[in-house]
Amino acid sequence: MLRRILCIVAATALLTAVVQDDAWAGRRGRKCCKPNCCCAAPSCGCESACGGGCGCAPQMVTKTVMVPTYVEEMRTVMCTKYEQEEKTRTYTVVKRVPVQEEKTRTYTVMVPQQRTKTVNYTVQKPVWETKTAEYTVCEYYTEEEERTCTVMVPEYSEKTVTYEVQIPYCEDVEKTYTVCERYTEEVQGTRTVSKRVPVTTQKTVKVCSGHWETQTVEVPACGSGCGNCGGCTRTCCKRVWVPTVEERQVSCTTYDCVTEEVPYTYTVCKTRPVEKTCTVKVRKCRTESRERTVKVCKMVPQDKTYTVRICKSRPVTKTRDYKVCKMVCEEMSREVTYCEYVPEERTCTYTVCSYECVPEEKTCTYTVCKPVQVEKQVPVRVCKMVEKEIEVPACGCGGCSSCGCGG
Repeated sequence: MLRRILCIVAATALLTAVVQDDAWAGRRGRKCCKPNCCCAAPSCGCESACGGGCGCAPQMVTKTVMVPTYVEEMRTVMCTKYEQEEKTRTYTVVKRVPVQEEKTRTYTVMVPQQRTKTVNYTVQKPVWETKTAEYTVCEYYTEEEERTCTVMVPEYSEKTVTYEVQIPYCEDVEKTYTVCERYTEEVQGTRTVSKRVPVTTQKTVKVCSGHWETQTVEVPACGSGCGNCGGCTRTCCKRVWVPTVEERQVSCTTYDCVTEEVPYTYTVCKTRPVEKTCTVKVRKCRTESRERTVKVCKMVPQDKTYTVRICKSRPVTKTRDYKVCKMVCEEMSREVTYCEYVPEERTCTYTVCSYECVPEEKTCTYTVCKPVQVEKQVPVRVCKMVEKEIEVPACGCGGCSSCGCGG
């Protein structure tokens, strides 16, 4: 918009300058004989023209001026275009592999002496409800791909080599070793025993009771109360129950749990070191030199083509049913067994699980955007100055040919 305004202003100023130059050129070529007279010579009727004008038509001439014009041109510009490119990279994943090992240990347990009792308890009863949920798993599939690699092929040749060997032999040697001798020992200890002790208390309760009483009541003689008997009444008796509330003292027995320390004797197995001597055979070696013919292998490179299977995965949505457990309280009673414990030594075998880290290489494919420079044709509006012919008056007085000022 600014370029368009500047072009219009420049063209207008140029056209105004051309018209003013032509007008001043005509005025410089003539002179006035009287005040307010514009004729150039007395022969053109200057006397009459000064009063009422020269009375001749203006003469027009053709001029060429530059006019701004907008033209649309195609220009080549550079732009950036992004193209997608697939790349492959290899990464290492470390997996933890479980390794199980069996071990043996000795422990002491308390052997129970059983007793039973009845207790009331509250249990949580499960109520199951089936629900459905969606989950996503990775489905693995295999693709085959051909690859070329360089392998080393062996070439064999014979060669004589001198080597030394170790010849084993045995020799008797006395050895002193220490063993653990086991023995038993009685140890005094105490254990905590719980028992139930009855406790009797007095409680005040309210007892509802009563007695029957005989009451005298006057009723109408006719029995209906209609008033025909003249208001006569008769006396009758009825039995009424009179309730009463009494407070009584009753005995209530409760059981308290009391613990006490009871001494007991148990046997402990211990060990002590004992030194012993024995004769053992020790294996020793002597060195001997020998010769042999061996094959020497020389590796030669060779190109081979092989097919590999690439394991890939894709997400798959599946549906599964699962059960939700809701716990409901329920009062129950059962007989429980409590016991007194006697120590006993036992041996058990257990499994220890440890993990080893195993590296594994995997390959994945990803897409990147690569910038590319390309040429592009775009339309552009350009302001250019174009020649144009216009007609303008030759001089300022009308351009009479008779007065000699037409030039």
